[in-house]
Amino acid sequence: MFDPTAFENMKVVMDGGFYDRDLSGEIRIIDRNDILNSAKMSRRYEVAFKENVEGHKDISCAFIMEAGLENLAAELLPEAQSEKLAGCQVFVKFTIKQKNDSKLFQEMREILRDIWGRERIIKQTVKFNPEDINNLIEAESVVHFNRLIYEEQIDDLCDMIAYMIASLQALRNVRFS
Repeated sequence: MFDPTAFENMKVVMDGGFYDRDLSGEIRIIDRNDILNSAKMSRRYEVAFKENVEGHKDISCAFIMEAGLENLAAELLPEAQSEKLAGCQVFVKFTIKQKNDSKLFQEMREILRDIWGRERIIKQTVKFNPEDINNLIEAESVVHFNRLIYEEQIDDLCDMIAYMIASLQALRNVRFS
């Protein structure tokens, strides 16, 4: 048996937090990916969910955690004295189908900054079908934490689930269509 890595430990704890809320009916998990890229020796874990509220099916949230080769090596090779790299990158992504209106993007950014903090970078991107007669787009807002998250911060990661749900609730009040 091997010792699980920090990535594995954090993934298991977050999985438990998400599935507990899914079982209680608070959220509904709609997708889960656990990807090992053997060419780059990197890992990516992603869980996407929606609020379990009728009539708001076009807003979802995804928790994304990534660790690369340098993160794994820092953990497994302590003689390299690079412990500060033994962590993961974390992102929170919100996806919303909405009309193409720049005011909505500004409102979404302000809501997310109020919840996640002004020091976070929020990147917004848009996907659209030029043949869609309803002129709806798929807007993504990604909260970047700009630092590694370490195994010692597992409790903080679990607390993030409540912030994700609060963000979904706040975004639900925006008139997107």
